[in-house]
Amino acid sequence: MEHITVLLNEAVKALDIKPNGVYVDATFGRGGHSQKILEQLGQEGVLVVFDKDPEAIKKAEQLASGDKRVLVVHSGFKNLAYELERLNIKKINGILFDFGLSTPQLDEAQRGFSFRFDAPLDMRMDNSQGITAREWLNQVEEKELAEVIKNYGEERFYKKVAREIVSYRENKEIETTKELADLISRVIKVKERGQHPATRTFQAIRIKINQELEEIETVLPDVLNILDNGGRLVSIAFHSLEDRIIKQFIKRNSSPEQYPKWVMIQDDGRQETLLKSIGKPIKPSDEEINNNNRSRSAIMRVAERTKGVLDD
Repeated sequence: MEHITVLLNEAVKALDIKPNGVYVDATFGRGGHSQKILEQLGQEGVLVVFDKDPEAIKKAEQLASGDKRVLVVHSGFKNLAYELERLNIKKINGILFDFGLSTPQLDEAQRGFSFRFDAPLDMRMDNSQGITAREWLNQVEEKELAEVIKNYGEERFYKKVAREIVSYRENKEIETTKELADLISRVIKVKERGQHPATRTFQAIRIKINQELEEIETVLPDVLNILDNGGRLVSIAFHSLEDRIIKQFIKRNSSPEQYPKWVMIQDDGRQETLLKSIGKPIKPSDEEINNNNRSRSAIMRVAERTKGVLDD
């Protein structure tokens, strides 16, 4: 299935593109958002694209070979500050995060993300380095496994699933996606409408292997440092764990410091906020969901960098 970029027009519009600005697509994927940004960027503008996935980087390099405005970084966005400094970029006018997996990653059996195929358990977004899901799953302790499934998958049967996995691997290593999905299905008897019993556990393992939530938490303070005044932060999340981090970050940095009622503060002594939330969260239209069912859980948030000063 061809990848369809979610909230394409809404996200790029939210960036409020300046023709000569510097922008970051922190999750290039298959380049839908990047190409739309380039349509609005002038010849003096710059677009830096990040991705972990070697296949995505191939696409990005093809784009960059014909467009000098594009700079490609094969890295997760947790290295944002380091990589921009290496490129001698001090400030940016906007950054876009489109979290989660692309359709090609899900549809390429050998990547091991999906239980729809019988494939090796890999699940690495950057499959050129790091520990695979198979390696981790066959050595992790039951207690840690249960916590991962509970916290990252929000699976209510997390203890049963962890126990079944550990019990199974005493006799044989778990090697494939189908093998894992089948043993989870034996434990989870309650069927959620339109959802495979293994969905939440697969999500949890993928998030753990790729350190997805830690990466978001790591990069956000750097975004505050790098965004220029008036610069936009645009995020598209596909499940509550990602969105909660973004939502709380924006709220925390767009609210003045709270003092007890008895503390008297002059108007000019109040702390300036670092961000301003822009509009309400945006979800895909019914038309977009009909055209691309995978967009149904997406939620977009937008914030703008203000003139507030960061503490040393």
